[in-house]
Amino acid sequence: MKRTPDFRRLFQYFLQGILILAPITITIWAIAFVFNFIDGILPNLVHGIFPTVMEDKAGNIRRIPGLGFLLVIAIVLIIGYLSSSFLFSKLVDAFEQLLEKTPGIKFIYSTLKDFFEAFAGEKKKFTQNVLANVDDNDVWRIGFITRDDMAEFGLKDYVAVYIPMAYSVAGNVYIIPKERVRPITNISSTQTMKFAVSGGVTDVEE
Repeated sequence: MKRTPDFRRLFQYFLQGILILAPITITIWAIAFVFNFIDGILPNLVHGIFPTVMEDKAGNIRRIPGLGFLLVIAIVLIIGYLSSSFLFSKLVDAFEQLLEKTPGIKFIYSTLKDFFEAFAGEKKKFTQNVLANVDDNDVWRIGFITRDDMAEFGLKDYVAVYIPMAYSVAGNVYIIPKERVRPITNISSTQTMKFAVSGGVTDVEE
């Protein structure tokens, strides 16, 4: 007796394969894209400054795979190390003040600076993970308190809560009364963010 193929099971295997390969493939693609982008533009920049160093015997621009990426990492590490020195920090502060006083650039720079500092700087904002009763019913949203005092907006005993969107870096800010916010104490803010962005499918650990 000829056995018919189980297409339902084959389709299930196919979906499982996608679930395994998709995150890995996208991660590798993102890393390769950044790697190739930096390696593609840096040799031209270095060649403009040191033309003889980046040319081969035929006069073509020499490209060393991975050199640009490593150089950028080294520059970032050096700047991070020097930022702790008094003189360098004063120079950075002076440059930042110049950018913050320049029309047009001020808005872009200050917004980007606040965004990155909220995630990784000394002024990290997404550390108070909470459950927020935004809609004034028994539905709770996962969020982070970004400002615990809204008196300057004329709202006493209110807080600003950032609610991230699933599968996105975007989100919304809600200003709600403090009594409608519950702190999340059994998991970290990082695990809370992963849970919210993944749409609630990521496992959380205590």
